[in-house]
Amino acid sequence: MSVSNLPGGESAAQLDLAKPAEQPARTSAPESAEEVAAREAAASREAAETVMQAFGGVRGMIDMTLPGLVFIIAFNITHQVSTAAWSALGLSALFVVARLAKRETIQHAFSGVFGVAIGAWISMKTGKAENFYLPGLLWNVGYCVGLAVSALVRWPLIGLMLGPVTGEMFTWRKENPGRLAAYVKATWAWVVIMGIKPVILFPLYFTGNVNLLGWLKVALGIPPMLLAMYVTWQILLKAPPPIKAVVEDE
Repeated sequence: MSVSNLPGGESAAQLDLAKPAEQPARTSAPESAEEVAAREAAASREAAETVMQAFGGVRGMIDMTLPGLVFIIAFNITHQVSTAAWSALGLSALFVVARLAKRETIQHAFSGVFGVAIGAWISMKTGKAENFYLPGLLWNVGYCVGLAVSALVRWPLIGLMLGPVTGEMFTWRKENPGRLAAYVKATWAWVVIMGIKPVILFPLYFTGNVNLLGWLKVALGIPPMLLAMYVTWQILLKAPPPIKAVVEDE
């Protein structure tokens, strides 16, 4: 049987042979158990690393710690409560201005200057240098109480702070029980670690030993925060990865 030729002298059979064979649709291979475990571990590690970011990092801790150091140094040099208070307040304001100039977040710097302003006002009003540290001590007690209550009612404050940063929002509350348990555990860790400060410092406040109170307040500023962050990081490394919240398009 003859095969009719197409224009150009090519036969239909030759044309068919020239066509590339159609490839079957490729389907992605299912992930192995090792790949799933590696992906979840990477997600947990990424979420754990947001701890430092949520709490302002080292820069945020410095913004809240250095004014207290300046206060105790200025007080020892001048023996004037007002001079020491204005020195600490001026440094806090300088931190806010520097962050504004760099277009950085002023959340932690502003909270620092607010606390310093209250402490400076109380110390100048009463004439007692130890009262400069009173608002910070009261805040620390209130913070620990708030952390404990949030853990008891299963709305852990650490989860509320980290959820928006990790993108999970509040999915950990009902959809991710393992992560809820991790946030509760981390919150209790913060209660214990941050509770050390008022236990040590409040007795010193009532003795009126301004020097020892001031230096210990500075010494107990950054280290407990770093320890609490490290413990939280370790807990979240072992927790289930976050479930990202679904944001509906408007």
